[in-house]
Amino acid sequence: MSERGKRTEPSVDERYTQWKSLVPVLYDWLANHNLVWPSLSCRWGPQLEQATYKNRQRLYLSEQTDGSVPNTLVIANCEVVKPRVAAAEHISQFNEEARSPFVKKFKTIIHPGEVNRIRELPQNSKIVATHTDSPDVLIWDVEAQPNRHAVLGATNSRPDLILTGHQDNAEFALAMCPTEPFVLSGGKDKSVVLWSIHDHISTLAADTGAAKSPGSGGTNAKHASKVGGSNDKPVDSPSIGPRGIYQGHEDTVEDVQFCPSSAQEFCSVGDDSCLILWDARVGSAPVVKVEKAHDADLHCVDWNPHDVNFILTGSADASVRMFDRRNLTSGGVGSPVHKFEGHNAAVLCVQWSPDKSSVFGSSAEDGILNIWDHEKVGKKQDPVGSRMQNVPPGLFFRHAGHRDKVVDFHWNSSDPWTIVSVSDDCESTGGGGTLQIWRMIDLIYRPEEEVLAELDSFKSHILTCSS
Repeated sequence: MSERGKRTEPSVDERYTQWKSLVPVLYDWLANHNLVWPSLSCRWGPQLEQATYKNRQRLYLSEQTDGSVPNTLVIANCEVVKPRVAAAEHISQFNEEARSPFVKKFKTIIHPGEVNRIRELPQNSKIVATHTDSPDVLIWDVEAQPNRHAVLGATNSRPDLILTGHQDNAEFALAMCPTEPFVLSGGKDKSVVLWSIHDHISTLAADTGAAKSPGSGGTNAKHASKVGGSNDKPVDSPSIGPRGIYQGHEDTVEDVQFCPSSAQEFCSVGDDSCLILWDARVGSAPVVKVEKAHDADLHCVDWNPHDVNFILTGSADASVRMFDRRNLTSGGVGSPVHKFEGHNAAVLCVQWSPDKSSVFGSSAEDGILNIWDHEKVGKKQDPVGSRMQNVPPGLFFRHAGHRDKVVDFHWNSSDPWTIVSVSDDCESTGGGGTLQIWRMIDLIYRPEEEVLAELDSFKSHILTCSS
């Protein structure tokens, strides 16, 4: 879909109607799930079972309420339809106001304060960390936590572990390490804080027996915490302090990410327009500080799991930039390898694909989730592409199924090219949110020769049938 000039920009409804008409052509599968309350985060959990036509998998969401009922962390079961199973005409026949039959709530945890961010532990995705409007990071063993009924006045669920160390609220920047059970967080105190929950993984597993309630793990000193500004009495949960506190930002830290190959190396971005690389082995000062990584606040960062030289950043300046850590700066300011400009509002989330090293997604306040391939930048456009002069270099798919800001999305590492995305619809529909689980049709990303060969054989098949 070509981007038109600002003056002829279609309305949100026009864009959405056009998108919906193209769903049978562009998507292999799509599920649309209306949320009563917006969710600021969406994450895939473990795959539970594989069947002939679909797989069942956990999905982590939240409910950000108006206070009439408690804020919650939701564990859902999701039926993920396998590639080339769904009929094209069926996937576009959904009602925007309805819940999807593919998404079923499995468990509710009453969360102390609203859930701003959810991150799962890669080594054990039943363990999740959450951020709320407080200095603490909360750790939950979602399988061991009891299912709760979220009614007004219900007491908060008790976290299995509380990570302390921030001096001010830490609301968004949160990451789990792919190689060790380490947690990283950033906050309004301008600090990046690192913890190891190593000692607690075994405790969490051991404490799921009937003798102890979840969150009562007895190895550590108790931490009476009124997390999330709740009015409930303080609850006892074990707590641990940090391994390290890293200072170098001059404003709020908005996002953090571990180096995929090292638990000791990580990066952070913030409202000071800086990208900072850290190494816990050499102290608490920045290893490299990239000033003016963007021309505005930085909202998000991701480190390439296939090629650890490449780091993505997204900013309020509506752009995504790709940095090479071997050559981060030029003349004292950030020197990105590429700038990707396909949004017209602040970028909120960037994430590398787990399936192809050069592919990544970006979502923004403009309601668009773009899929890019940096290897396509600078390559000669094919004849089809040449008719679309306004397509930004590297952009090869635009998911326009949301009608308001896309606050989070997550590639599914168990199901290639499958994405869950969520929008906060308060501006467009006056409340709630939209969760979509989708997979673009494979003809879009497979090698051109392969696709043409398949279409050719399909053509000869049709000719044979009709003769």
